[in-house]
Amino acid sequence: MMKLIGPFKQILTLNDLALKGALKDEQLEIIENGGILEYKGLITKVGNYKELKAAFDTQNTVFEIIEENVVAIPGFIDAHTHICFAGSRAKDYAARNNGKTYLEIAANGGGIWDTVQHTRLANEAELEILMKTRIAKMMTNGITTLEIKSGYGLSIDQELKLLRAIKKVAQSSELDIVATCLAAHIIPKEYTDEESYLSDILMVLVPIIRSEKLCNRFDIFIEKEAFTAEKSASYLSTLKAQGFDLVVHGDQFTVGGSKVAIDCGAISVDHLEASTEKEILALSKSNVVPVVLPGATIGLGCGFAPARALLNAGCSLAIASDWNPGSAPQGDLLFQAAVLGTFEKLSAAEIFAGITYRAAKALNITDRGQIKNGQKADFIGFPTNDYREILYHQGQMKPKFVWKNGINLLTENT
Repeated sequence: MMKLIGPFKQILTLNDLALKGALKDEQLEIIENGGILEYKGLITKVGNYKELKAAFDTQNTVFEIIEENVVAIPGFIDAHTHICFAGSRAKDYAARNNGKTYLEIAANGGGIWDTVQHTRLANEAELEILMKTRIAKMMTNGITTLEIKSGYGLSIDQELKLLRAIKKVAQSSELDIVATCLAAHIIPKEYTDEESYLSDILMVLVPIIRSEKLCNRFDIFIEKEAFTAEKSASYLSTLKAQGFDLVVHGDQFTVGGSKVAIDCGAISVDHLEASTEKEILALSKSNVVPVVLPGATIGLGCGFAPARALLNAGCSLAIASDWNPGSAPQGDLLFQAAVLGTFEKLSAAEIFAGITYRAAKALNITDRGQIKNGQKADFIGFPTNDYREILYHQGQMKPKFVWKNGINLLTENT
């Protein structure tokens, strides 16, 4: 049966907005006193609630009535997370705030390798429980689609454990989960050079991933403490030839990663805190989606990625949480996006686009992120009568309703 949901004080559709470049709030389509008609998990019509009710008031339509002031916007999409992990890096956080450098923390047993050790000790079932807890929190914050990376196993068997856990969680989750293999996170201590490890990923891990259908995306961290641009380009080109989607951790502390992403035809390049005018110009001439990660800036206490400059240059811009135990433990995408907007002077249209349909593009998905006919019925409702209140409260206003495929998850789970 069809279902009519509403009336909403406002529906912020994000319809008819560009995938690239700056956006103004005046471009936003806002439907006052609107309704959303859903059928089999898809949006079939959006418009004035009274008109929709009059047109579809038949025995084939059920009504989900909203009796308070609610603003509906597309469900949030978090296109970059590392939530498949065990352990805590609270000691690292405290050490950074006490003036210790990344290298000093790593030398004292902290850093990514600390998380690897804890994650290796956790079995698959334990990782599933940890992820489900984190995903439940994300759902209450309005996330309806998210990406999860491996990367804290750093061996063939351990990376398979993580990817299998992600697959199982994805199969049972009410949210949509996109898996990414980040086996090339850092060079494991069991290896003496990057080339031999990348070769093992390609020769041993990739065939198993393909046969078990564990993921269709691969990521690599291009940085001085991880993988060189030259070896990364070769690795990514091999994966591209095999039909995998590519994403790059690039330009976080030093530049070079965004160029590899462009040259290899990656879907996105994520981080970009170190990007200069040269990298921004190159990205603007490409189809690579820049994904900025304000959570890492907040966690590390460094500068934000140049979001304003990227948009002004004509780039797309997605915003993701980077939720991970080390540099971005906070995990609240809406809070992070609102803070980024304050520092980088982003319009509400640019922020909401960055966590909805532009974030979908960073995942190579086109069927969600806007409230319009034919899109998945993924949308959320905030308890207000003005969409501007959502960012004004900088993440403190939480969704009252979360619809996934037309089903109100938040109400049914509380």
